Amino acid sequence: MVATVYVLNGPNLNLLGLREPEIYGADTLDDIAGMLEDRARDLDLEIEMRQSNHEGHLIDWLHEAQAEGARAVLLNAGGFTHTSVALHDAIRSVRTPVIEVHLSNPHAREDFRHTSLVGRAARGSIAGFGALGYVLALEAAARLH
Repeated sequence: MVATVYVLNGPNLNLLGLREPEIYGADTLDDIAGMLEDRARDLDLEIEMRQSNHEGHLIDWLHEAQAEGARAVLLNAGGFTHTSVALHDAIRSVRTPVIEVHLSNPHAREDFRHTSLVGRAARGSIAGFGALGYVLALEAAARLH
């Protein structure tokens, strides 16, 4: 049976490719999904890619990932990264490893982005490498036991 990795994307990430490309790059979520699908085949993994502008959906999907026995979750929580105690608690409540992903480097940006409530609960974080960060996170997920 092929293991599944959930890739969860938070608010405004549906606008990738259009929204501030000088910060987030020109790749769309569909482009990123294509990169991940290609790499996942090589790693004998399947991808379950989702996006929502609603915090509760992300929490429900974290719970679902655990219930479905996912190998890992790659989570780009967008702006919820810095504000959501609820996402932090949801990550801590599941046994499925969560890898935080950011296209930009939050530490090189505004001060309010320097604190990651998601990162405090995640297994690890990858930031600042654009769309490649998702592929790097998938590589990490493939090596988790």
